[in-house]
Amino acid sequence: MHQRILILDYGSQVTQLIARRVREAGAYCEIHPGDVGDDFINAQEGLQGIILSGSHASAYADDALKVPAAVFTRGVPVLGICYGMQAMALQLGGELEGSEQREFGYAEVRAHGHTALLNDIQDFVTPEGHGMLKVWMSHGDKVTALPPGFKLMASTASCAIAGMADEARRFYGVQFHPEVTHTVQGPAIISRFVQTICGCTGDWNMPDYVDEAIRNIREQVGDDEVVLGLSGGVDSSVAAALIHRAIGDQLTCVFVDHGLLRLDEGKQVMATFADNFGMKVIHVDASARFLSELAGVTDPEAKRKIIGKEFVHIFQDEASKLKNARWLAQGTIYPDVIESAAAKSGKATGIKSHHNVGGLPETLNLRLLEPLRELFKDEVRKLGVELGLPPGMVYRHPFPGPGLGVRILGEVKKEYADLLRRADAIFIEELNNTVDPATGKSWYELTSQAFTVFLPVKSVGVMGDSRTYEYVVALRAVETSDFMTADWAELPYALLKRVSGRIINEVRGINRVTYDVSSKPPATIEWE
Repeated sequence: MHQRILILDYGSQVTQLIARRVREAGAYCEIHPGDVGDDFINAQEGLQGIILSGSHASAYADDALKVPAAVFTRGVPVLGICYGMQAMALQLGGELEGSEQREFGYAEVRAHGHTALLNDIQDFVTPEGHGMLKVWMSHGDKVTALPPGFKLMASTASCAIAGMADEARRFYGVQFHPEVTHTVQGPAIISRFVQTICGCTGDWNMPDYVDEAIRNIREQVGDDEVVLGLSGGVDSSVAAALIHRAIGDQLTCVFVDHGLLRLDEGKQVMATFADNFGMKVIHVDASARFLSELAGVTDPEAKRKIIGKEFVHIFQDEASKLKNARWLAQGTIYPDVIESAAAKSGKATGIKSHHNVGGLPETLNLRLLEPLRELFKDEVRKLGVELGLPPGMVYRHPFPGPGLGVRILGEVKKEYADLLRRADAIFIEELNNTVDPATGKSWYELTSQAFTVFLPVKSVGVMGDSRTYEYVVALRAVETSDFMTADWAELPYALLKRVSGRIINEVRGINRVTYDVSSKPPATIEWE
């Protein structure tokens, strides 16, 4: 049993970032809804501390979620963030009200009192000798009176109580968000809470997790056989490698090529898993079937649903041929689990559907094996490296489940997919081959996600002495740490010029290349 931190979610858009920071500090943590009961809190084994998340709501509203009373009687340290601090203050006898001057974005916080949470953590010192923190704020309410036993821990010019502490009970509250990258000392603050205040000893690390996961898979599966849908993406690839390490030939992978993969991806998947790792992989070329079903469809959500439905049908057909299979393995990771729970609770807003949400038909009669469901994406990548997967596969940029189907705007056609595959391969090749002299890293490493989008429009061009009327593609590259917000990457003009020239000269059918300079928000990273 790992030492653990419990995170109670009150509807913040960045609660997952709290969990990632806790994991980075070497402690296992789980996110659960903020309205769990006292029995749930008291039943937690190995509990070292509790963190209360932020929220868009007001803690004094009639329908506001209350913090379970057991949080404050369990005897473990508690950290309240934004709404979490406000709810803590209100329920423990303090006062809260709406603020006439709201704070959203950058702020500078003065620390007070040398508390265990903030002592010696600072970004700069004022001429008067006050330690200051550069933080990110997002609140319209404020604590106006401290609860009994608490003292002032931090303040800003417009928020007199921006942090509070009851050191005797090890209860702390901060109005700012230490989990976001904009709070410079955020990782240090989370680590201080997790390691020093809660006493977590760093028992959550990837080398130990490999052995633990292998034991769990062997105990769960026994002598049964397992079938896994292998997409070539990071999650399913790492799941396949882990399960194969645990049970060898008891695993059979089904790789469905829907005709919307990157250039030569089918060959790469088969070479890596079947040839190099010696796995049993069934390769199904269903590209004609998918493209037939997608003919005439232009709506992005409709395309996603069709691709997901066809994948399920084909996988079901292949899995039914494996008479001894008893388990269905999936590359479900922890954000999938969190988002699914949030959707059921009504706390999440749908932006776009995921092709594998909902699982496979119950008629398969297979039990579910999800060995990655406790891990975040960065942890999955570390696990892949530990298992010996090629770094180029483990650290590939994210690729949507529907593949090029949602990078071809409008109707999906084979002609479009073939053009896009070649253009995208050129873009990625040049990003890998171009090194930034300031960092010594390639631009592929410096960007978080880069790809090419096919636009179903034609433009006039001139090649040689002839007029052309051909298609347009857009290049997209972003930089982000959490994929919740993203800035467009300021790629060198020389790189963009080289990519554009190669695409236009080498991919007959494209005569114009554009570059997307939209950030998220208001745009999304993918175009569909």
